[in-house]
Amino acid sequence: ADRAAAEAFVAAERKRNPDATHHCFAWRVGRPPAERSSDDGEPAGTAGPPMLSALRAAAVTDVVAVVTRWFGGTRLGKGGLVRAYGGVVRAALEQLPVRTELARVRIAVRVPAARIGAVRRLVHPPEVELAGERWGEEVEVELAVVPPREAALRDALAALGLAAAPRERTGLP
Repeated sequence: ADRAAAEAFVAAERKRNPDATHHCFAWRVGRPPAERSSDDGEPAGTAGPPMLSALRAAAVTDVVAVVTRWFGGTRLGKGGLVRAYGGVVRAALEQLPVRTELARVRIAVRVPAARIGAVRRLVHPPEVELAGERWGEEVEVELAVVPPREAALRDALAALGLAAAPRERTGLP
């Protein structure tokens, strides 16, 4: 979810295997992504950067990769380490379930109950989604819209005589 969670995950892996020689890692969190990697005692640039490069190439975020290694006596050389660490992350990414998030702008609008059907007809997933409703004297509706459709949605709401205000941006920038 954030840097602290990524660091906690790495720390938990270190604690789970305290006898390992190396706990090399790379993580990307947030939008735009904050990134960090570590060679954790391997020769500089041979573990963390290739792992981070694999995460970047896959265009993923909100992800942590930790490769735990026990030295067994075979020296791989710098090129071998780069291939091994980057390769294991690429292989893991092939198995990783990925969820795509679209950038969204949340728009709140108050709607008389009699007009709620007209507002619901503006919902067309995945571009425009109903993010929430709260019923009272009026219905407080929250819509999530992809930025390219925001102006059209605002125009449609205005045509219904409804004023909308942006609430917050979510998802990718």
